[in-house]
Amino acid sequence: MHILTIVLQSWLLFSMAFFGGSKIAGAKHQVELFDSIKLPQWFRVITGYVQIVGCIGLIIGYWYPSVAAWTGILIGIMMLLACLSHFRVKHPIGKVIPALLNLLIAIAVVILYADELPHLFG
Repeated sequence: MHILTIVLQSWLLFSMAFFGGSKIAGAKHQVELFDSIKLPQWFRVITGYVQIVGCIGLIIGYWYPSVAAWTGILIGIMMLLACLSHFRVKHPIGKVIPALLNLLIAIAVVILYADELPHLFG
């Protein structure tokens, strides 16, 4: 179980680093994506920074699982909103799959670390 959690957490870490970094850097694909979902470009940059904060939380989560659980909640909410944004503008399912996959992995991380959630403040 522990190896599965590390693999899923690492997937999210690399995924958020890649997509967050490309948003901050202003990659053409990300600029076009935010134009197509009718969100301003400043929101793209903010989203990128939130994803990088998620990366930091996932790294800390290797030593403090409760941080990984809370970060999984943050990423899960972000990916749910990403899916809804794609559906709102009627993107084909192929454009939704990366956000949906990351949402499911974030849910799995939260479930696997669920017993650690109360320990963050206690």
